Amino acid sequence: MYSILAAIDPIAFSLGPIDVRWYGVIIATGIIIAFLVGQREMVKRGLHPDFLTDLLIWAVPLAIVGARIYYVIFQWDHYKDNPGEIIAIWNGGIAIHGALIASVIVAYIFTKRRNTSFLKVADILAPSILIGQAIGRWGNFINQEAHGGEVSRAFLENLFIPDWIINQMYIDGAYYHPTFLYESLWSFVGIIILLLLRRVNLVRGEMFFFYVIWYSVGRFFIEGMRTDSLYVIGELRAAQLVSVIAIIISVVFVVYRRVKLKNPPHYLDK
Repeated sequence: MYSILAAIDPIAFSLGPIDVRWYGVIIATGIIIAFLVGQREMVKRGLHPDFLTDLLIWAVPLAIVGARIYYVIFQWDHYKDNPGEIIAIWNGGIAIHGALIASVIVAYIFTKRRNTSFLKVADILAPSILIGQAIGRWGNFINQEAHGGEVSRAFLENLFIPDWIINQMYIDGAYYHPTFLYESLWSFVGIIILLLLRRVNLVRGEMFFFYVIWYSVGRFFIEGMRTDSLYVIGELRAAQLVSVIAIIISVVFVVYRRVKLKNPPHYLDK
């Protein structure tokens, strides 16, 4: 027989009346580790030591805004009747695709103003983005959210995952697919591949486009398992549609630049 432990308390600690949640702690940890990895590579690639710090000052808060706007758009039937809840991000409701879209826009504008190649910066930060995503998904684990459909405990045990993960997937009397874990592991594999690709010295931009393709392929299939998806029309899931569009755009860019550009810059070029 097995024992089911109580779910992990989502509150890490309290500072007076303020509850600090594990979700926020995990997200912050992911950002810090991603920053440290990206910062080291940026300096090696000849960028100013303060470049990434200055970029994140703009990118992080606007990514949160973008994540919320994206979520609100696809839940507009609810928010149009409850406009006061639009800014209530503390009640949950953010989407990683919104954060990524906002971050790319901010980074593009920022690099243009700094007279720096956007694709060079995007290539450098590609592994860092996946690091943040891989770690951040564990915030969903703590909150018992972003999970898949119902499964048996035997199914989870056959995945050879620890009991503490299995127990946390016991929600309201049933076990569920740990889709947060699937996506986190997929991201960690992508990180390893990206770090190895740095040695290959690909054409500038292809590291970033590989990240987009890798994440989008994994997200497309994992999203199909989830029970909390945002939908465009009917059963068309927003994340799957965005993933397909992102893959197509990335492949087109890579092929186009390989065919059209003469002597294009590469990753290791200054």
